[in-house]
Amino acid sequence: MNTYNFSLVLGGISNRTPLLEDKIYSAGCDDALVCFYGSTVYLQFDREAKSFQDAVLSAIQQMESLSDCRVTAVDAGGYVGISDIAERSDLTKQSISLLKEGKRGSGDFPSPLYRLTGKQPLWQWSEVAEWLASYEKIPKQLAEHAELVSNLNLALQLRDNKVRIKVGELMEALPNKH
Repeated sequence: MNTYNFSLVLGGISNRTPLLEDKIYSAGCDDALVCFYGSTVYLQFDREAKSFQDAVLSAIQQMESLSDCRVTAVDAGGYVGISDIAERSDLTKQSISLLKEGKRGSGDFPSPLYRLTGKQPLWQWSEVAEWLASYEKIPKQLAEHAELVSNLNLALQLRDNKVRIKVGELMEALPNKH
């Protein structure tokens, strides 16, 4: 068994939910630290499990056993800036900047996806992690975890029937590119 660190963002409950900590503990999440951002509740886990996927899925299942509680995101960090990338990879911001500018390394650092006209563009963490792992800058397992989190977050979004229908309609309207 390994210990895995991750966070879950919760919906349907808030910092005003009566006996919140007791409910979380009784759901089996005694390995989570209850945190708040405004009224939003998120949990930081140190969970022992056979795999990262088992750890995250078991925590989701336990939290969603509570009435009115739903997990809205895992790790909430799908999109990252230079500082986030540096922190997650234990590289310096300067090193990441040189990699993204092609002044160091192979010159094929992933392209940012959002805020391209701003001073702080955002990258998809799973893409950057895969790239960093391919050049042995981070452990491959970290990139695998990033990909799982990205896929889980998409699955969590698609559980909402309205979102699933709209996404299906948009997928039908898009050209079929492989």
